[in-house]
Amino acid sequence: MSNEREWSWFVEWQTPYEGHLHGVKDILLKMKTRFQCIEIVELYRFGKTLIIDGKVQSTIIDEYIYHETIVHPAMFTHNNPIKILVIGGGEGAVNRELLKHNTVESIYMVDIDNDAINIFKKYLYEWHRNSFSDPRVRLIIDDGRSFLEKSREKFDVIIIDITDPLKNSPSRLLYTFEFYKHVYEKLNDDGLMVTQATSVSYTPENYAIIYNTLKKVFPIVRPFYTYIPSFDSQWGFMMASKKYDPMKISQNELRDRINKRIQGKFKLYDEKYHFKIFILPKDIKKFLEENVKISTDKNPICMPI
Repeated sequence: MSNEREWSWFVEWQTPYEGHLHGVKDILLKMKTRFQCIEIVELYRFGKTLIIDGKVQSTIIDEYIYHETIVHPAMFTHNNPIKILVIGGGEGAVNRELLKHNTVESIYMVDIDNDAINIFKKYLYEWHRNSFSDPRVRLIIDDGRSFLEKSREKFDVIIIDITDPLKNSPSRLLYTFEFYKHVYEKLNDDGLMVTQATSVSYTPENYAIIYNTLKKVFPIVRPFYTYIPSFDSQWGFMMASKKYDPMKISQNELRDRINKRIQGKFKLYDEKYHFKIFILPKDIKKFLEENVKISTDKNPICMPI
C-alpha cells in the first residue's frame, strides 16, 4: 500500500529551523487585506482553522483553551469588572467569553482591520456566536494604540488579544514599554490587563521580555501559560495589575465569584485551573529572572520568523 498522501500540506514555521506540519483538507478562503494575509482552512486534525500571516490563530477544536485562558483569570481576579476594553480579538470569541459575566455592562472592541472583522463574522460563527450583535459590545475600527492615546475612557479590564509581533506587523508596537504606559493610564485605580505573550516553548526570550517590560510599568505582574495543541506549544500570557493579585484570591472566593457571575458554561476554566496556570516550574522562573531586556518603540521584540 502506498504511503503517499493525496491532500496538501501547510507548514507553520515557529523558528527558522522547526515548524508544525498540518494536513489541509480544504481551503475555505484566502484573502490579503490592507494589514494581513488571512486564510481559513479545514485541517484534518483540527477542523476549521484561522491562519494569519502564516501563523495558526485558532481552530474550532481547541480555540476555547486560548480564549477561556486569556479572559477568565483576569475577569475573576477583578472584584467587579464592569467596563472592558478588548484590543484585537477579531474572531469575536473574547467577546463571547466576556458576555458570560453578568457584571459586564460595556465592551469596547478595538480592531485595526475592518475587512478581517467582516470575514470573521461570516466564516467564524462558532467562535463569535453573534457576540458582535450584543448591545453591550461597541466595535471600533482603529489601531489599538491610537485609540488609547486619543480616548478619555477608563476601563476595569483591558484584554490585548493581538497577533504575534512579526517583523512587518503593526502589532509589534503593542508589546512595548511606551504602549504599556498608555494601557496603565487607561485603567481605573484597581484595573488590570492581560495580554497574550507568545510561545513559552519556541520564543522564551520574547516571553521574558514582555514580562520584564510590564514590570517596568505595573506593580503586580503574573506570567502564566497553558498548552494549546494546535499551537504545539506551551502558550504564554501575562497579567499586569494595579491592585489585585490573581494568586491572592482564595479558592473559595473564586468559586463563589464563578457561581454568582457566570451565565453559561466553561469547557476548561474553574477555580483549580486558575491557580494551576500561574504556577511556573523552576526553569521558567529562572529564565525570567536572568533575562532583563525590555521592549521599546526603538527596539521592539520580534518573532524569529
